[in-house]
Amino acid sequence: MTDPAGSKPRKYLLYAATVIATVVSSFLCTSCNRNGKQLGKAVTNRDSVSVMSTRGVDMLISENGIVRYHVIAESWDIYDKMKRPFYSMEEGILLEILDSAMQVESSIIADTAYYYMNEELWELRRNVHAENVRNEKFDTHLLFVNNRTNRMYSDSLIRIDQENQTIIGRGFESNNNLTEYTIRQTEGVFPVSDEE
Repeated sequence: MTDPAGSKPRKYLLYAATVIATVVSSFLCTSCNRNGKQLGKAVTNRDSVSVMSTRGVDMLISENGIVRYHVIAESWDIYDKMKRPFYSMEEGILLEILDSAMQVESSIIADTAYYYMNEELWELRRNVHAENVRNEKFDTHLLFVNNRTNRMYSDSLIRIDQENQTIIGRGFESNNNLTEYTIRQTEGVFPVSDEE
């Protein structure tokens, strides 16, 4: 059987059009990659991404049905798939520890905070400033608050301003309301003068 007139040129035209379209599309795709932004690799490790991010946090945290903490933070990220799951508050935090009548026992301000969920442990970092009900002030760079033991502690340098004196030391442990505390290595005790 012979091809009808004109079918051979039409076959070659279709073949040529397909080849040209393939070459042009591959050229366009490679030129887009050269001129466009390079994309990063897809995140395949689920544990490196926060499951939730929020801004402007003001929350109460309870233990065994009793409200124990008031938290105010600029940002809050939850990393619940990590080997050591935690909350991250890296733009500042105000942490108030409350008594059973929801009165503030002690308050802590820090630049950064992490809360390790499984351990019930707060880690407060950089410019940590705490106060108790006796108006004593505590300043350090690192402070841990353990919810399980109701203890605060640090191995960093700490300054405690009391009514009549300032104590500087290294290493610190206290109850959660900062009324019973011990400094491990006292480096200096300085009386506060009433005169200005």
